Amino acid sequence: MVAGLSAAPALAADGTEAGDTTKSMSTVDDATRALAKKAKGKTYTIATDTTFAPFEFRENGKMVGIDMDLVDRIAASQGFKVTIQSLGFNAALQALSSNQADAVIAGMSITDERKQVYDFSDPYFQSGVQMAIAKSDDAVKGYADLKGKTVTAKTGSEGEAYAKSIAKKYGFTVKSVDQSATMYEMVKAGNAAAVFDDYPVLAYGISQNNGLKTVTPKVPRGYYGFAVNKGQSAELLAAFNVGLKELKDSGEYDKILAKYLGANASADADTNSVKTVERVGFWQLAAQSLPALMQGLKNTMIITALSFIVALLLGLGFGLMRVGRNKALAWIAGAYVAVFRGTPVLVWAFFFYFGVPQLVGHAIPNWIWFSGLFTLSLNSGAYLTEIIRGAIQSVDPGQAEGARSLGLTYAQTMRRVILPQAVKIGTPAVINQLVILLKDSSLLLTIGFADLLYQAQQLYAANFRVTETLLMVGVIYFVAITLLTWLANIADRRLNK
Repeated sequence: MVAGLSAAPALAADGTEAGDTTKSMSTVDDATRALAKKAKGKTYTIATDTTFAPFEFRENGKMVGIDMDLVDRIAASQGFKVTIQSLGFNAALQALSSNQADAVIAGMSITDERKQVYDFSDPYFQSGVQMAIAKSDDAVKGYADLKGKTVTAKTGSEGEAYAKSIAKKYGFTVKSVDQSATMYEMVKAGNAAAVFDDYPVLAYGISQNNGLKTVTPKVPRGYYGFAVNKGQSAELLAAFNVGLKELKDSGEYDKILAKYLGANASADADTNSVKTVERVGFWQLAAQSLPALMQGLKNTMIITALSFIVALLLGLGFGLMRVGRNKALAWIAGAYVAVFRGTPVLVWAFFFYFGVPQLVGHAIPNWIWFSGLFTLSLNSGAYLTEIIRGAIQSVDPGQAEGARSLGLTYAQTMRRVILPQAVKIGTPAVINQLVILLKDSSLLLTIGFADLLYQAQQLYAANFRVTETLLMVGVIYFVAITLLTWLANIADRRLNK
């Protein structure tokens, strides 16, 4: 019942297609048609990506694209209804694996690894990979010009697989991220020299003036399929296959492709059987995943420690300004707190990583670390400012009055009387903010920072063992936070005994 993945067509020396040998192959027979009828009248939840134009994207608040048109037409022809959930690619796979969705359609390539976990429909599109660079870049004209540079690709995509397959040959590094928009912004900001992506996605984006241009021919790759959990929703899969064949036979399928890709879009997709790959057990999976997860944990702890030190200095400085006698400095500190407590962390992560290099007009070395440091430090510093202000103001006012009666200056009073007591009052809240900072560091994965959660995404994008991988990540976070809290409490007791 499940369609397989064919090998890519033969390639010429320059990487172009040597000959188009594709032909339509269908799994639709009488048994499939009979099974498909069981889907009639039912409503299914279909998970999809957020932005993967021209396959799925929002237009006037509505999800549109090749995938959306196919699902809508097939549902109408086969008599079932669909509810679309736009979650992002990895979140869509997680929703399917946890049975929160019945199927996924998101330009999803049919691979051996995915076939361990999902059942696929007949392929509805043959993918191909192209490389694109910033429109203003005249230095990169082909793969050979990438030596010593960093390129980007979407996690789990054909573009990522192809880029990694030639990375050693041409001497470049591949940086994988979760969103198409993130990849393109990395290239435009100069944080990556090029992007490898599916050719229709690049073509559509360029037609929408995304600031890129292609510099290599299409390299044929695998095929896209509609996926359900293995052994589940067989009637939905059958209905999709029947509906897809009817669309192809009627010519409606070609019209859908032409609507988004132009009149020369091909409607053919060829498939052949592929042997089943053995699914490894949990402990073997854990052993394979542990090195990458530990590297992610190392990066998480480093960025957390650095950010906390900077945030504590900011919090102390602005906290003293907040309670000081200088109204101008107090206003500046209040504005800082209002801005960074009143805006999401991700806004600043995107601003620092993507916005700053574009503002200065060139890439900045190791900018992802500095972006993460600035984001977490400034955000956490705003909260620590209020913690320190509150701790200072919680000290009995009589303490300050007594110090002044003894002839101590304002600075001496703060240093010798108020602050030592404020430290004892504020330490528990400061420890709590440290834990929050550690957890907030996971948000940096959205800009490609290789923290613990980012490494997990890289793993389950390849092995699609989402639940088990996230379980491992949850345990690692719990152990790390527990140990960090224990050490902080020990330091608190020794400092304030």
